[in-house]
Amino acid sequence: MNPDTTATKAQSVDTLTFEKPSVEDGAAMYELVKNSTLDLNSSYKYIMMCEFFAETCIVVKEDEKVVGFVTAFIPPEKQDTVFVWQIGVDPSQRGKGLASRILNNLMEREACKDVRYLEATVTPSNEASQALFRKIARSHDTECTVSECFAEDLFPGEGHEAELTFRIGPFKK
Repeated sequence: MNPDTTATKAQSVDTLTFEKPSVEDGAAMYELVKNSTLDLNSSYKYIMMCEFFAETCIVVKEDEKVVGFVTAFIPPEKQDTVFVWQIGVDPSQRGKGLASRILNNLMEREACKDVRYLEATVTPSNEASQALFRKIARSHDTECTVSECFAEDLFPGEGHEAELTFRIGPFKK
């Protein structure tokens, strides 16, 4: 290895921390989503996820500012699966692989020790999320299957696309 490369790597310090969220993080998660193209849930949802599902949720902070998060839970009827409800990345961190790092960190959590599958729903037009979940499957040398979850006509009003289930796994533990 080139000594100059080693020195450069040693000087490059990751300033991001991956933590279990606290209820105080809920407002920052809400604001991150509010200022993005993600579906905005109520502020209560983010606070509730931090309170009741902290073991399967992650906030990523840089200098105490939330720059990324995942809200996820293990469905009672699928103890081998973690369901990703939402993943958000601040514009300052996009294109740096943070979403993949968050999902990998989630799968390494003690709460996910018995989890063999990761699931999420994604709309057909959300190419970025589709690419993320396929990338996770490839990086873990496992399958990514896609199936219909919620048809478009289930949603009230107009403008909500169908939701497709992306199922990744089995993960090798």
